[in-house]
Amino acid sequence: MESNTGKVYNLVSLYDRFQGVHDSRKKRGKRYALATILMGIFLAKLCGEDKPSGIAEWVKLREQWITRMLGLKREHMPHHNTYRRVLADVIAEAEFEELAREHFKHSGETGYQVVISMDGKMVRGTIDTEARDGLYLLAAYLPGEGVTLAQVAIENNQNEISAAPQLLACINLGNKVVIGDALHTQRQISIQIGAANGNFLWVVKGNQPQLLQDLHDWFDTTIPLLPGMGCPPRDFRSATTTSKGHGRIEVRTLTTSSQLNDFLDWPFLQQVFKLERFVTIQKTRQTRHEIIYGITSLSAEQASPGQLLKMLRSYWGIENGLHYRRDVTLHEDQTRFTKDSAAHIMSIINNIVLALISKAGYSFVPCARRYFAANIEDAFKLLI
Repeated sequence: MESNTGKVYNLVSLYDRFQGVHDSRKKRGKRYALATILMGIFLAKLCGEDKPSGIAEWVKLREQWITRMLGLKREHMPHHNTYRRVLADVIAEAEFEELAREHFKHSGETGYQVVISMDGKMVRGTIDTEARDGLYLLAAYLPGEGVTLAQVAIENNQNEISAAPQLLACINLGNKVVIGDALHTQRQISIQIGAANGNFLWVVKGNQPQLLQDLHDWFDTTIPLLPGMGCPPRDFRSATTTSKGHGRIEVRTLTTSSQLNDFLDWPFLQQVFKLERFVTIQKTRQTRHEIIYGITSLSAEQASPGQLLKMLRSYWGIENGLHYRRDVTLHEDQTRFTKDSAAHIMSIINNIVLALISKAGYSFVPCARRYFAANIEDAFKLLI
């Protein structure tokens, strides 16, 4: 299959994968093949519909075309309750997550030090304040490609820290740089990544108080030395970037050091860093100053201060490229489900749709969906 960027990517078609998804319905109750139902959902998603009622109506209005394209024997299409029932009770979440991982498993294999962003998200459409907290999902995302490599649900007795090893175990971490927020700055997670020939880039905050204090003291050159104590010349290296947009100017300076590797005794540690940010609001001239400390298993030879700056910036692609698009563009938070299983399956569908759109060369999802709505055959080709 060739995208409109000219790049060729060879994948087993999604429709072929749909044929292998286990259908838990009894044979006599199967009015519609599961692969047909999934094709209808994906086509409608690609063309702009997000909720089961809208998906069902979209498919029904095109039932003759879909029947012809899929070679079906009957034209009648499912009611929206059928879609909800299939999402909630028919498809196993673990099996569908495996389908998504298998389909995009070769993503991120080209390039050097490919960034994986790791972050969690609450599916707000499942929140019931009287009965439950809602479904919470932890995802590993390639911001450079727009692909979700893996995703796991966080159970009631878990949190992101305990779920992270399960998520990372699903991924080939070789030649990858895993970046997460300060919550994931944990020794065991660092060991797991390093043992799998991957690298980590962590921000250090209050959940690691001694580590944070050590980094602060090392980079604060104004702290006087105790009598009789000396300090070797520090190996600080720095890089600065300036960006302008959204009515503000932001200056970032990142300074690295490799001299604390043995002192800190953190597994696979190669560098520590200090990131200083100055933000100026152009209209009011108000300024904001922030200092962030961090650690990484990337050596000075593997990653310069400028490269670390770029990696940290790319981490936020999971917020803009995945979470925001699912919440706002694909209306995930506005789609109400009474069962977490249905919301989980829909989140996987959303991940796949966003990845397909990215693979097709589109950077703006609404533009892609308008195109596919006017050119349904091209949406069909993405799946076939």
